[in-house]
Amino acid sequence: MYLTVKPLIAATKFYFYLIRMNKVVTNKTVAFETLGCKLNFSETSSMRRDFLEAGYVEKEFQESADIYIINTCSVTLDANSTCRKTVRRARRTNPKAFIAVVGCYAQLKPEEIASIEGVDVVLGAKEKFELLHLFDEFIKQEKTIIHREDVNKAAKFHHAFSSDDRTRAFLKVQDGCNYKCSFCTIPLARGVSRSPSIESVLLHAKRLIEDGFKEIILTGVNTGDFGFGRDDSFIDLLSEIHELNGLNRLRISSIEPNLLHPEIIDLVASSKTLQPHFHMPLQSGSDTVLRLMKRRYDSKLYRQRVEYIRKQIPDACIGVDVITGHPGETMELFQESVNFINDLDVSYLHVFTYSERPDTHALRITPIVPKPERKRRTAVYRMLSEKKRHSFNQQFKGTTRPVLFETNSKDGLLMGWTDNYVRVAVPYHPSFENSLIPLSLNTYTSDGFYEEEIEVGILDELSVMESLVNG
Repeated sequence: MYLTVKPLIAATKFYFYLIRMNKVVTNKTVAFETLGCKLNFSETSSMRRDFLEAGYVEKEFQESADIYIINTCSVTLDANSTCRKTVRRARRTNPKAFIAVVGCYAQLKPEEIASIEGVDVVLGAKEKFELLHLFDEFIKQEKTIIHREDVNKAAKFHHAFSSDDRTRAFLKVQDGCNYKCSFCTIPLARGVSRSPSIESVLLHAKRLIEDGFKEIILTGVNTGDFGFGRDDSFIDLLSEIHELNGLNRLRISSIEPNLLHPEIIDLVASSKTLQPHFHMPLQSGSDTVLRLMKRRYDSKLYRQRVEYIRKQIPDACIGVDVITGHPGETMELFQESVNFINDLDVSYLHVFTYSERPDTHALRITPIVPKPERKRRTAVYRMLSEKKRHSFNQQFKGTTRPVLFETNSKDGLLMGWTDNYVRVAVPYHPSFENSLIPLSLNTYTSDGFYEEEIEVGILDELSVMESLVNG
């Protein structure tokens, strides 16, 4: 059983707001789990900060907590199954805990989630940021509460950012999508395209720089659609943010080929902060399949974008999204796509196996590709990706590239990324953490990264050199 709450929401929020003004939470614990994309991670981080500022104590998700918050994804059927398993895992850890399921899956299938034993509240895309306002004590409910409105009413933009460590921050600059791709539920889950003002993005970016982040990655559902419905655009945002004082690196998480205009590539080529790295979804190298997918470009335009990047920025890293087994993808069309990508001068692939999603156009397309064949095609692409990645990485052997090292060591190694997204490792030393160091790349490993020795005193030498250059 579950309840749908609409008329009383505003009053409830105000009531508990008044309570909270006179009360500091000191003994409640909360744990978060994020399923899905970097955008979901940034939004979970925003919710986490709200709870911590209100006095809650964070626990790891595998630990016993008073409150479990699960931010869901619905891109694949596996994501929905993972959500169910995650709820059960929280219940096993603490059967008395308050469990909130929020986000994309919650927006699309609220009743389905409400039927999962132990779920106390289901919050959709618009409502997930209101959890703190909706509840005070977070006591388990007799009946699951659903708070989910029409996604098309989600016109407000919620700022968010997350980080892998204290090195790189993912800054959300766009949400929603106006595209109607045949396989995708995101427009149904997140609503129309919307974005904040350039001024507000700059303000949040400055705060991240002040907090010590060396790299900012701009992210969104359809990042290049920033400014839709206004007079400004993504190039306007990039033109201002890349010049911020103190910003070492700026990276674009992903951008559609039809929105990656030549002037954006030109700006990246001339900028000291924008990194020579593009992640550009393709989905298929067959124009027939692209039309079935309702994509907004063809293979000719995609090739033109790749060739222009190579002309302007020869060392750039170019990542590609592809989907295998979309309905209508015959063996001949799949091979056409493989041949196209194999001939394309790109650096790596992100491969997704098609899965049926409710209320999508792809369900009406035939023939249907059997699941075992989908997985076989996925394996073909992944082998191609490995070949592309090794070929791209190895061409920089003997060169010197700037490497931004992370803050977490693994097996005695500290990992980092070059400006053009080549993985590098050095023996761990605390002075290298969150440091940007020019490094000669000489030893390429079978694991697909460069492993180099580095002198501990190099940071002091670089600091002296920098001071001399700056006078």
